[in-house]
Amino acid sequence: MRKFLPWIIGIGIVLILFVWIKNINNTAVKLNQNVEEAWGNVETAYQRRNDLIGNLVNTVKGYAKHERETLEAVIQARNTANNMKIDPATMTPEQLQAYSQAQANVSTALRQLQLNVTVERYPELKADQSFLKLQDELASTENQILTARTRFNEAVKPYNTHISTFPNSIFAGMFGFQKKEYFKSVEGAEKPVKVEF
Repeated sequence: MRKFLPWIIGIGIVLILFVWIKNINNTAVKLNQNVEEAWGNVETAYQRRNDLIGNLVNTVKGYAKHERETLEAVIQARNTANNMKIDPATMTPEQLQAYSQAQANVSTALRQLQLNVTVERYPELKADQSFLKLQDELASTENQILTARTRFNEAVKPYNTHISTFPNSIFAGMFGFQKKEYFKSVEGAEKPVKVEF
C-alpha cells in the first residue's frame, strides 16, 4: 500500500487542481453571461426608445409641418444610434464611448424637439393626449435606460474582479477572458442641461 501512496497523493493533487481551475473558468463564464445579458437589456431599453421616437415624430408632424430641421435631427440621431452595434464579448473602450455618444445625441435631439415644439410654437400640442402619453413613455424609457446601464456596470464589476484577482488572472488570461469596460457618461454630461424658453 505504501508504494501506491505517492500515486494516490499525485492523483489527488491533480484532481484538486482540475476542480479548482474548472471553478475559475466556470465562474468566469457565468459572470460573462451576466454581463452579456445586462448589455442586451441596455440595447433593449434603447430600442424601446427608438421605437417610441417614430411615434413621437409622427404625432408632432401633424402639428409641426415646418419643424423639419428639428424632426430630421431626431430621425438622423435615431438612425445613427440604431445602426451602431456592439458585441459585448469584444467591445473596446472606443466602441463603448462611440455608442454612448450616439445615444446621447438621440437624447439631446429629443429634448430639443419636445421643448421647441410643445412650449415655443405649439402650446395646443401639450394638451394632446397621445403626445402627453408619448412624452411619459419616453421619460419612463429614459429611466429604464439608466437602470439598464447601471445594472450593466453592476454585472461588469464582479466579472472584472473575478478575472483580475490572483491567481484567477493567470488562468483567465489562458482561457481568453478579458476585462470589460464600464458604461460611462459621454463627455460634457456632468454639465446641467440648459432649458431656454
